[in-house]
Amino acid sequence: MLVRLVDRWLSRNAYPEPGALEAVAHLKPIVVVTGGSRGIGLELGRRFAKAGRDVALIARDAATLELQAAAIERDFKVHCAAIALDITEADAAERIDASLTARGYFTDVLINCAGIGLAGPFVSHTEAQIDDLLRVNVQALTNLTRHALPQMLARGRGGIMNVASVGGLVPGPNQAAYYASKAYVVSLTRALATENPGRGVRIMALAPGPVDTGFHQAMGAELSFYRQLLVALSARQTARAGYRAYLAGCHLFVPGITGKFLQVALWIIPHAVLLPIIGWLLQRRDERPWRDTSDKEA
Repeated sequence: MLVRLVDRWLSRNAYPEPGALEAVAHLKPIVVVTGGSRGIGLELGRRFAKAGRDVALIARDAATLELQAAAIERDFKVHCAAIALDITEADAAERIDASLTARGYFTDVLINCAGIGLAGPFVSHTEAQIDDLLRVNVQALTNLTRHALPQMLARGRGGIMNVASVGGLVPGPNQAAYYASKAYVVSLTRALATENPGRGVRIMALAPGPVDTGFHQAMGAELSFYRQLLVALSARQTARAGYRAYLAGCHLFVPGITGKFLQVALWIIPHAVLLPIIGWLLQRRDERPWRDTSDKEA
């Protein structure tokens, strides 16, 4: 009942464009999840599937995707498509559309969860590493959102969930590029939600604090102080809370007690005090101040 009331409020200004609904009348709606082979992305896919939604998982690892898609179909009796591709490619959005259309589907909900991180001082990373991070966290997310949103607005229905981080609410010394990329995601998503009120499309940024996945280890942050001091949610807990917030029509949602505490702290503590603390939390326990020795003789 509550979800229906929220739907009516979110659709108060929704007027489908002529022909928009007819164009997909022969297709079925599906939830598309990038970064869907593991972690938060996979758990969000499973949560939507549990609610009876067909799901498409997007990632590069075809073998893992197939296994996870089969598990979703077995567990929830829905259809789950496994689409292996690199979302940073220029035609990724069109290729996803083509793959879905061939299966008889169209994107009704887009969840941008694919992301990479970099831990350590900014100057310790190569330009190639930073370029890779920006291509995934910023450019690909932007391209997929820009491709999907006009179609959803034309139909007067749909949803976009962009997975950011509580780190997107503040600068992050020792994870500077990663935090900056997530600040972009938060800013873009909240702006889009404000630009399109009541037009039938849910638009939300999910900004979790620490989550127990392989992400922190992959980005080289497993030995950072925050991993030892802050209580982390599981990917399943994060997805469950994020799903509920999405249904409730939130524009920005920070799940978990730790996340909420961090969010409040970011609001009330002056940055002059807060940023050195964040820098210390994000510093690796085995890390010394970084010095560039690449041009020095042995």
